[in-house]
Amino acid sequence: MKKDQLFTRRRLLFVGAGALGAAAGTAGLLARPTGGSPAPAAPAAGAPAHRLPLKPSSYRLQPLAGYGPPHAAPHRTRLRHEPLLRVDGPGRTMVLTFDDGPDPRWTPGILDTLAEYDVRAMFFVCGEMASYNRDLLARMADEGHVVGNHTWSHPLLTTLGRSAIRSEMERTSDVIEDAYGERPEWFRAPYGAWNRTAFQLGADMGMDPLAWTVDTLDWTTPGTGAIVRAVERGAAPGVVVLSHDAGGDRSQSVRALRRYLPRLLDSGYHITVPHRQYA
Repeated sequence: MKKDQLFTRRRLLFVGAGALGAAAGTAGLLARPTGGSPAPAAPAAGAPAHRLPLKPSSYRLQPLAGYGPPHAAPHRTRLRHEPLLRVDGPGRTMVLTFDDGPDPRWTPGILDTLAEYDVRAMFFVCGEMASYNRDLLARMADEGHVVGNHTWSHPLLTTLGRSAIRSEMERTSDVIEDAYGERPEWFRAPYGAWNRTAFQLGADMGMDPLAWTVDTLDWTTPGTGAIVRAVERGAAPGVVVLSHDAGGDRSQSVRALRRYLPRLLDSGYHITVPHRQYA
């Protein structure tokens, strides 16, 4: 079956999953999301990503306070029964996340904007997309972004057996390690459809589950202004924002980031990435 057909089928699955509203921003540290993201589109050819030199700032590039370096000590991942929905941090801290990539048509533009403002973000990549675009994962590593596991082919995990889920996750972690330089410490279930097996396997592979607080619904291409409004209205300390850098035409997502990111920074938000606490 062609990838565009798969993409259409997966979008139909997503419609039934619903979306998580910004009101969940005050719901606490743990919650089960009901939204999700569409499956990745077929990889497209593109020029190698242009790498911009970064000038580290005094606060934007710092991981969240209270979190240690990612490999400071041996760590046993806690088995969770619900994904993390938000993060703790000093002051007005927020996390931006991008799912389904990397895609050479849209991911470089997002990386360029993040570099321009000295900001780090999280990219939950699909292994199939990453395998075609390893240079973009290398750039993410060079520029200090965090790369998470979003499975290989973006399936609905609740319809798969244990061995299939393990394969989806392990293959993706292998590609990430090869291209990014480290195995991922975070994972996100496609469509926000988590189950006990996914939590168990994620913990076995050393990954914590991260969901989101604000869903921009950018996969529906609602318009650049609508995406900007979703982020600005949902902005609050601890918020995790869900956007996409693949799975369709993401030009609106690229343009929206260029509009809302400087506004968030001017409003005093610290846009950063989490690192887990090590004992």
